[in-house]
Amino acid sequence: MAESLEEDGVSCTCMGPRIILTRSPGLQNKARPTLNQMANLGYVGLGGMGSRMAARLMDKGHSVTGYNRTRAKAQSLIDQGMTWADSPKAVAQATDVVFVNVADSDSLEAVADGPDGFVAGLGPGKVVIDMSTVSPAVSCTVAERVRSTGADMVDAPVSGSQVSLEQGKLAVMVGGRRETFDQINPILQDIGARVTYVGVNGKALSLKIAHNISLVVQMLAFSEGVLLAEKNGIARETAVDVFTHSAITSPMIAYRGPFVLQMPADPLFNVNMMQKDLLMALEMGREADVPLPTTAAANEYLTAARAMGLASHDFAVVFRVLAHMSGIQS
Repeated sequence: MAESLEEDGVSCTCMGPRIILTRSPGLQNKARPTLNQMANLGYVGLGGMGSRMAARLMDKGHSVTGYNRTRAKAQSLIDQGMTWADSPKAVAQATDVVFVNVADSDSLEAVADGPDGFVAGLGPGKVVIDMSTVSPAVSCTVAERVRSTGADMVDAPVSGSQVSLEQGKLAVMVGGRRETFDQINPILQDIGARVTYVGVNGKALSLKIAHNISLVVQMLAFSEGVLLAEKNGIARETAVDVFTHSAITSPMIAYRGPFVLQMPADPLFNVNMMQKDLLMALEMGREADVPLPTTAAANEYLTAARAMGLASHDFAVVFRVLAHMSGIQS
C-alpha cells in the first residue's frame, strides 16, 4: 500500500522501500526557526543506545523527559536528572522535540499509536526524531500521522557504536523536510559530529539499511581470513593483530575484529537485530532489482547462529559458526 507525504510542494509516496516524488502546486515552504542551544527534549525507548543518547543530551545541557517500557532500565537516567513520563503520549505533551529509539517497525507503531502513543501528545511546532532502523514504508506511514497533528517527523538513523557515541563520533543520516532538518541540526550535532541531510522521509532509512549490510559481510570475510590463517598454523591472536593493523581494517573491524578472541558480555548489536536489517535489505534489493549475493550468504550464517542458540550474542559470533564448520574450537 502506498503512503504519501508532502514536502515543500513535493509529494513523497512510499511504496515498500521505494520513494516516488511528484510535485504538487500551491504549497508554500514555511521555514521554522532553528532551536535554541538548550532544548526541551523527550526520549522514547531507553535501551542500550537510547539511554546513552539521552544521557549525552543531558550532559550537553538539554532537559530530557523519558519513557521506557521497563522503568527500572531508566532508573540511572532518572538519578542523573531525567524526568520520567508514564507514556509516550506524556513525553510528547511535555516536550518540544521527541526522540524515538526502538527495536523494529512493530515497536515504532506500538509507541506511536493508540491513546497513549506519542502521536496523541503532539501538536503544531513539535518535532519527532526517529532514530530507529525500521522499514522506510512504516516510517513514512507514521510520519503522515505525525503531520496530521501539525507536528513534523524525520527519520534519523545513526552509524556507529555505543563507543562512537561516547566519543562524539556517531554519523547521523536524516530524512524529512529540509527546513525541519535545519531546525533540529544543532541538537543532532550534540549526538554526532557528522550529520547529513539525505532527502525526504524514508531516504535516510534506505541509506542506513544499505549501509548495514557491509557490517556483517566485512565480519564474515574477516572471520574467514582468521580461520584460514589459524588452520595453517598461525596463532589466532597473531592473525587478528596483523589484520586489524593492515589495509583491510575499517573502523568496524578495528573494534569488532578482536571479538573473535573474546566475545563481549554485552553485545553491541546482536544477531536478531542484524538479521532484521539484512532481511529489509534483501527485500529492498528484490524490489529494486539489485542482486545482493554476499548479503544473502551472510544472512544464512546469522540463521545458523540462531539455530546454535547464539541469537542474543553480538553478530560477530558468525566467527563461531564458521569455526564450528571448520572443525575449530572457537
